Amino acid sequence: MINQLLEEAKQELINGHVKKRHPFRYFVLSTLENGKPKQRTVVLRKTLADSSLVFFTDERTPKVKAIENNAAFSALFYDAKKLLQIRVEGKAAIITDKEQIASYWHTVQQASKKDYTTNVAPGTPTNNPDNVDYNPDKNYFCPIKLVPNSIEYLRLKRPNHLRALFTKVDNDWSGQFLVP
Repeated sequence: MINQLLEEAKQELINGHVKKRHPFRYFVLSTLENGKPKQRTVVLRKTLADSSLVFFTDERTPKVKAIENNAAFSALFYDAKKLLQIRVEGKAAIITDKEQIASYWHTVQQASKKDYTTNVAPGTPTNNPDNVDYNPDKNYFCPIKLVPNSIEYLRLKRPNHLRALFTKVDNDWSGQFLVP
C-alpha cells in the first residue's frame, strides 16, 4: 500500500504541469535568503522522469541568488478538493545547459516571454507599474530544477488521516508511514 501512495504523489505532480487547472500547477517554494526563510508561489512547468520539478524565473530574482548560496528547498502542494498535501524537499539546481534553456524557452507562450525582458530586475521599486520598460532583444529567463530527496504525503480523511514519508537514496525510494 505504501508504494501506491508514492506513485499517487508522483502522478499528482505530473498532473500539476500537464493539466492546466490542476491544483498542483501553482505551488509554494521555500528557500533561505540571508538566513531567513522566504516563500513564494511559482508555476510547475515540468515533472521529469526522476520526479525532479522544473519552474521558470528571471535570473535576477533573489531566489536565484538564494539557491546559489544554499540549494536546499521545500515545496508545498495542496489539493483542497482531495484534501491532499504533498511536501517535497531536496536540492535546487539552476539549469545552465544552453540547449536545455533554449528548449524550455521555446515552451513559453509568446505573451509571457516579455515577463523575462524587463530592463530592471523584478522587485525593483517603481513609481508607476504601467511604465515598466522591456527589452525584447535581451531576456533573463532561468529554468530551475528541484531535485527531491524526500516526498511527504498527507491525505486528510475519515476515519483516519493517512501520512507517509518517502526518502530517496541513490535512485531508490523507501517509505515509512507516519502518525498524522
